[in-house]
Amino acid sequence: MAGVVVLFGKVQEAAAVKDLLVKRGYDVSAACTLGSQALSALDDLDRGIVVCGYRYADMIYSGLWAQLPKGFRMLLIAGGGVIEEGVEEDVITLPMPLKVEDLTATLDMMLSTMERQRKKEKAYKQRGRDDSDRRLLNEAKSVLMGRNHMSEQEAHRYMQKSCMESGRGMTETAKLILTLMG
Repeated sequence: MAGVVVLFGKVQEAAAVKDLLVKRGYDVSAACTLGSQALSALDDLDRGIVVCGYRYADMIYSGLWAQLPKGFRMLLIAGGGVIEEGVEEDVITLPMPLKVEDLTATLDMMLSTMERQRKKEKAYKQRGRDDSDRRLLNEAKSVLMGRNHMSEQEAHRYMQKSCMESGRGMTETAKLILTLMG
């Protein structure tokens, strides 16, 4: 199971959120008040979620987001004004005042998504890709690049995102793109 690191600018807030999560059965690895502490706590984990507020003494959430290692997601709890201004892409947000049910439901969703991704990655590593799959993926990327004026990286990211949203594998998604657009 993925670990959870709690990060808020005030000790009382960090402790309260940690206690709330522990009482509900989550594995909370650390409760921090500095972004650097949270990053240090992440070194002990291979994947997980940072549940955090917007501002800490040494940085704001976007500085932490930029330094998050691969395999970690962020759940930002902030006032409505911060969320309305816009946050980094792929950061999940919850508005203040916080409802416990919203927090636990969101964490459960994030953790189950991470677990599904981990299983897919494990199956992918075991399975590998053969040459025909690689050709199919490259052909689908070429179609996306030509029709939608995307770079190769953008086309690949689009396909990955489609896979995550639909629950399909990359090869199946490539076949679908070619069927619809080819």
